[in-house]
Amino acid sequence: MTYTIARTTPILRIFDETKAKEFYIGFLGFQLDWEHRYEPDLPLYMQVSSGECQLHLSEHFGDGTPGTAIRVGVLNIEELHHKLIGQMYKHARPGFDPKERAITLNDPFGNIIRFYELE
Repeated sequence: MTYTIARTTPILRIFDETKAKEFYIGFLGFQLDWEHRYEPDLPLYMQVSSGECQLHLSEHFGDGTPGTAIRVGVLNIEELHHKLIGQMYKHARPGFDPKERAITLNDPFGNIIRFYELE
């Protein structure tokens, strides 16, 4: 029997639920799929998604390391860039690298997201 590796879901470390939702949901336009806490006062673990991209965001110590870099493929990256710039988000005004056809930005926790054009 053979196997297939289907998908990877990165876990990014976050430190503030409000800032995480403002950035990933408000600015990037991801949707909140679910949230989990073992108890009301314990760390948050949640999933956000956009299209086929799923990210896990975690306040748990040991889940991810601040400064982690991920790459996210995008169809029509210039349209994404126009959308992001048009929001006038006070914490990020990402540039667009036409040679690399990429947008690189940092989330509020030091994680690096590199959106790149899918061919």
